[in-house]
Amino acid sequence: MVFPSLTPLSSVARIGVRSSAFQSRRFLAQAVSATPKSQDQTKASSYKVVVVGGGSAGISVASTLAETLGDKAVAVIEPSDVHYYQPLWTFVGAGLKTFDESKMPMSEVIPEKAQWIKDSVASFSPNQNTVVLANGESISYDYLVVAAGIQVNWGKIKNLPQTLGKNGVTSNYSSDSVEKTDEFIKAFKGGNALFTMPSTPIKCAGAPQKIMYLAEEQWRKAGIRSQTDIKYFTGLGKIFAIDKYANELLKVCKSRNLNVNYFTDLAEIKPESREAVFNVLGGEAKGTQLTLPYDFLHVTPPMGAPDFIKGSPLANGDGWVDIDKETLRHNKFSNVYALGDCSSLPTSKTAAAITAQSAVLKNNLLGDIFGDKQVAKYDEYTSCPLITGSETLILAEFSGYSGQPQETFPFDQSKERYSTYLLTKEIIPEIYWKYMMKGNWDGPAKFRKWFGTA
Repeated sequence: MVFPSLTPLSSVARIGVRSSAFQSRRFLAQAVSATPKSQDQTKASSYKVVVVGGGSAGISVASTLAETLGDKAVAVIEPSDVHYYQPLWTFVGAGLKTFDESKMPMSEVIPEKAQWIKDSVASFSPNQNTVVLANGESISYDYLVVAAGIQVNWGKIKNLPQTLGKNGVTSNYSSDSVEKTDEFIKAFKGGNALFTMPSTPIKCAGAPQKIMYLAEEQWRKAGIRSQTDIKYFTGLGKIFAIDKYANELLKVCKSRNLNVNYFTDLAEIKPESREAVFNVLGGEAKGTQLTLPYDFLHVTPPMGAPDFIKGSPLANGDGWVDIDKETLRHNKFSNVYALGDCSSLPTSKTAAAITAQSAVLKNNLLGDIFGDKQVAKYDEYTSCPLITGSETLILAEFSGYSGQPQETFPFDQSKERYSTYLLTKEIIPEIYWKYMMKGNWDGPAKFRKWFGTA
């Protein structure tokens, strides 16, 4: 989460210099302009920078760009009324945080100096430097930042959409059902509890198992653990991609009698008989199906690239925005950048990764605008706080490219700790709302230097 130290000035310092220069020019322009109008009155069809997406990635980038480039130079295209801090939903699903703590009106996180275009994107025309909105309006740009997140494909599991939130079937990946998770965990009286992880890329790949650990703890404290059979199904071949953390997670599973099953992908829910049907993707039974009864079922749905990106000139063969993995610039269109879950970056899709990526993107895009060609490169950092109980957490920090640990603190972060649990539950959300959403958080790289772990 840091600009690379490849240049005499830090990237933050360079951005400040660029901002000052631009503000001087903007002051002269405003001196001869009319009194500023309201946001609705000044809506334009052309902007210096257009940011697609008002999630973590889009807002963290737009905040710095809008502050640097001035009033209405930046537009954010986002149809939603509410911005969610989704990493908190594991805590919400376990009754450890309230749903209201995870959300804020979109109007309060859109940067004051940016133009909010409350619509969705229908298509891109990068050769013409335009995007077309769902309402048919065409918006032009000098630079484009695509931060559209990932598409959650609920319909790819048969009967999931109509079953979700009913009769013990829930998911922490939906704002409509995350509170149901807490309700169903508390109402559970024993039986078969299933937790699923798909074979597709997903956002926050640790979340499917985190809620399992929290649910098991609650059932153990309620005295019904001996009447409960808990199974975790992942479409992948490992419980976690990084061996250092995977080994510790397997120890947790073994000590708590949590049955882990690999290469099994949820394909269908049969609500009448309360059965879950899995496709077996590997091993001797590859190509067959496994059907199991459930009393509680937490589903992580398959995900993928957004459809409006998948069919556009910006996409690679897999549907993600095709960008250079170091500079975050598009491999074909030099005035287009992307970051976060919708991008082709070969790393975990987490909010932590976005902080490092946003710093690099802002450096390089502002370098284009101000003529500074000192290129920053993404340092591959990402993180996944793996909650294992109501007071314990394994803080996985690593390179999303090499898979090597990239830890901040001077202790073994693969061990369960209360300190990292408290950090994740109480401190990081404050950093998110007060700093990351304001464009002022580049991640813990500076702390790695302080602790000597860099």
